Formats: sequence, C-alpha cells, structure tokens
Amino acid sequence: QVHLVESGGGLVQAGGSLRLSCAASGMIFSIGYMDWYRQAPGKERELVAQSTSGGSTNYADFVKGRFTISRDNAKNTVYLQMNSLKPEDTAVYYCRFVVRTTFLAAQNDYWGQGTQVTVSS
Repeated sequence: QVHLVESGGGLVQAGGSLRLSCAASGMIFSIGYMDWYRQAPGKERELVAQSTSGGSTNYADFVKGRFTISRDNAKNTVYLQMNSLKPEDTAVYYCRFVVRTTFLAAQNDYWGQGTQVTVSS
C-alpha cells in the first residue's frame, strides 16, 4: 500500500506565500505524475499543477506565474510553492501520485488527505 502525507497549509494574508509538501511512503517501484489539486467549498476539485516523471510541468491558468511545482524523486516528494496568494486560492489542497508498486503492477492513483489553505483579504 502507498500512503501520502501532506503538510504546509495554513492561514496567510493576501499577497503572502506558502509551501506545501507531499511525501509518499510504502511499496513504491516508480512514480509517474505528481499533481496538486484543490477543492473550494461548493466547487469541484480542479487541477492546479502537474509534474511528470520526465521533468515537465503544467499549470492551470489561474496559478501561472504565481505557483511552482517541483519534485524530489529520491524522497518521493512533491512541493508546491505558492506566491502572491489571493483570497480565491482558499481551498483544500490535495496531492495525487500515479504509482507503480512493482515492475509488473499497473499504475494506480493515490491521494493525500488534503491540507487547508486559507487566504485572508
């Protein structure tokens, strides 16, 4: 089994910064995508940023230029540096990893428990 643990959420004023971390543990052969999603109250979960095993990154338009995703493959960890935060960034942030547990296993999605980010105006 694979377990994801997130950290780094909290309360910050508009214009401030936060750094989220998500570390995976358990039976891991390889990790493909490492993504960050978020879900605001009353809204659907949406993709914020994506990191591929090949080093590519993709961002939602609403965070481009403000958020940066990075990964440390040796530590099975992904980070999300969030700068110039806005009140509309308030949400629960989730990490998602696409993991192969053994060489022959299929890839499966694993999710973190979520971490609250609140941006005050």
